Amino acid sequence: MDANKLDSYFVNNAKCFPNDKIVFIREKMSQADDSRYVVISSVELKNPTTMLLISIFLGELGVDRFMLGNTGMGILKLLTMGLCGILWLIDIFTISKKTKELNYNKIMQVL
Repeated sequence: MDANKLDSYFVNNAKCFPNDKIVFIREKMSQADDSRYVVISSVELKNPTTMLLISIFLGELGVDRFMLGNTGMGILKLLTMGLCGILWLIDIFTISKKTKELNYNKIMQVL
């Protein structure tokens, strides 16, 4: 893949991936052909900052977990108001990492 396309992709999306795995993603993308760029750029990535804000304000209702595709935990948080705030507090500190891992798994499925 063209280096300019890689650079522009990572300028826009580097914050959506774990820092330790960006080099691996970049290497895999450089080995892919140019026709894959359209597919790769069409993958919907979730912004970790947005997910943090959603977790802070709507986390007790489980909205953050539903958005990450973790329906079981979302229902648990919804029914128990975030396990009386305990799970909500834990998620505030871990939601960014979970979002980045989800984005990494999505992009690796495409590559």
